[in-house]
Amino acid sequence: MSENKEHLKVVIVGHVDHGKSTILGRLLADTGSLPEGKLEAIKESCRKNAKPFEYAFLLDALKNEQSQGITIDMARCFFKTEKRNYIIIDAPGHIEFLKNMCTGAAKADTALLVIDAKEGIQENSKRHGYMLSMLGVKQIAVLINKIDLVNYDIKVYNNIVKDYTQFLSSIGISALNFIPVSGIDGENITVSSKKMKWFTGPTVLNQLNDFTKPEHPIQKAFRMPVQDIYKFSEDNDDRRIVAGTVESGSVRPGDKVVFLPSEKESTIKSIEGFNVQHLTEAKVPFASAVTLTKQIYIKPGEIMCRKGETLPQISSRFTVNLFWLGKSPMVKGKNYKLKLASTRVSAELAEIINVLDASELSSENNKQQFDRHDVGECIIETSKPIAFDPVREFEGTGRFVIVDNFEIVGGGIIIEKEKGSNTVFQQHINNREYSWETGLISEKARTARNHHKGKFIVFTGDNSEEKNDLAKKLESSLFNMSLNSYYMGISNVYKGLDADLNYNYQSREEHIRRMGELARIMTGAGLIFITAIENLDKFEQEKLEKLNFPNDIVTINIGNNSPDAENADLLFEKIDNTDEIVNTIMKRLNKESIIPEYCI
Repeated sequence: MSENKEHLKVVIVGHVDHGKSTILGRLLADTGSLPEGKLEAIKESCRKNAKPFEYAFLLDALKNEQSQGITIDMARCFFKTEKRNYIIIDAPGHIEFLKNMCTGAAKADTALLVIDAKEGIQENSKRHGYMLSMLGVKQIAVLINKIDLVNYDIKVYNNIVKDYTQFLSSIGISALNFIPVSGIDGENITVSSKKMKWFTGPTVLNQLNDFTKPEHPIQKAFRMPVQDIYKFSEDNDDRRIVAGTVESGSVRPGDKVVFLPSEKESTIKSIEGFNVQHLTEAKVPFASAVTLTKQIYIKPGEIMCRKGETLPQISSRFTVNLFWLGKSPMVKGKNYKLKLASTRVSAELAEIINVLDASELSSENNKQQFDRHDVGECIIETSKPIAFDPVREFEGTGRFVIVDNFEIVGGGIIIEKEKGSNTVFQQHINNREYSWETGLISEKARTARNHHKGKFIVFTGDNSEEKNDLAKKLESSLFNMSLNSYYMGISNVYKGLDADLNYNYQSREEHIRRMGELARIMTGAGLIFITAIENLDKFEQEKLEKLNFPNDIVTINIGNNSPDAENADLLFEKIDNTDEIVNTIMKRLNKESIIPEYCI
């Protein structure tokens, strides 16, 4: 394929047996795009096996596909016209392979949607239309195939156009053209049909040439999801390299950048690459790496943006269009994994707005779960705020998938940030406090007996045993003053309570939740509860504060390489004298009237 022509990716979709592969095979044959001898070889193979030839055989490369007569996986083919080069993706139409169809459609610039003239609009015809809309494919042409089976009847054509136009309108999109075709006979594929003089629109080939190339992402604001941060130490190399794949735009050395959702800022110092020197630009769609003039602590999953440009939104709640492919339904109250660009975060279904019944062309407003193959609109809530873009603005940072038990079970696009403040998490806190039952001892009486208030003290910062030892020494010092203190390490929460819960980003969120709930009990009992958690970011700190509500919390940061050291109540860059640090903390607790100056 010529490299100096523009490339257009086109997905062809439709209900099973509506003739997608036949149309595509015919298009390749009639445009002379097949390898030499390919068509003759397939025809000869069919003759030897006493099997009628079908143009679909040109696409269905897998043996089991030919034997079952359905396209299971995606087949890609290439051809060119004088205007441009094309990559055609033949996506499966069978309902069991909707996941594969979505994978193909997500990569496409435009789409051809095939409907059988004799069978008419089917359930998957509607599902595929809805999913194309959800995946942001804006240019769609509908091919009404097998028109020969209804004797090229214009009434059949008009009825399908009317009904499907009404359906597309209900989901907010429209088709550029409805083209009546016969894939098997080649009518309206590359040459206007003489059997349908009543149709004056384009052929399939002309429609492909009439599609416009979407705006190139290089013209949009810069987005680079951070995949990882690398630190080198050999040969006095002190670089910290931020790596990821650029989704849109470009940056150069000297550009000011901001990382979201942490909102940390720095400036591009250099563009890095393997075995290359003097790179001057990181741009879409390349995997890139940069160094920064100011070293900041960021985590994988952040999105690097250029200051002064349109920035992503930040929220833990957003309205989405969702399609569900899991065997088990998506239900409220269950934790799933949401993957958006390089972000990995726990998420749950907060609210269902409506579920589309594709077969009946109606919405179910009172449905309480997403069943397999359901599509609809809902609100997703993540365990911490993430950075994202509405898909109409940036597709790469507006699409997501849902994972359950290591399997992709759903996906969709973000429509907008959800404006309501009544999150599932806050609702849990409110419900917990509303039903919290205490005994006859008041907080004031408990404080008088204990000679101190309840307090949650969290040590965070670098991953070092010194931090944990310091937390334990504070516990000992408080105990020696006859104060009720208790230290518990974060490892107790996941090893002690759930030995099978491996420690990863998702379980970390659960461990922090458990520690916060436990702190609410311990501080409510009047204890000075102490723990140490590695590298808390500001969102995790806020979560602990809310979980410990209405009791107080103090955060102590050790070291200066943690994500949000500046948010800590006390900051110690290094541990030189543990006794001195403990005394400083004790003075702070005394100043806040948590503990007395001395106790007998």
